[in-house]
Amino acid sequence: MSEVEETLKRIHAHRGVTGIIVVNSEGIPIRTTLDNSTTVQYAGLIHLLAAKARSTVRDIDPQNDLTFLRIRSKKHEIMVAPDKEYLLIVMQNPSEN
Repeated sequence: MSEVEETLKRIHAHRGVTGIIVVNSEGIPIRTTLDNSTTVQYAGLIHLLAAKARSTVRDIDPQNDLTFLRIRSKKHEIMVAPDKEYLLIVMQNPSEN
C-alpha cells in the first residue's frame, strides 16, 4: 500500500471522521471516501473557500500563506490542509470528539 493510502486510512480511522477528499489544484477530486455527488459538492465549494482564504491571508501580509483552515458548524467540522498542488479535506462529526 502506498504511503498516501496508509495516511488516508489512518486519518479515516480517527473517531468522528466521516469523510476525506483529496482535491487537485483545479478543484477536481482525485481521492475520496464519500459518494460522488457529496464529493463533487464539497470539493467545489471548499476549493473556492480555500482560495478566498489564501487570497485574504496574502492581502493582509504578502509574506504569509494559508497553512490550515478549520470550519465548524453545529453538525460538521471541516478541516482543510492546503498544499501547492492539492487540498486535503477532512469532514468529521464534532459531537463524536
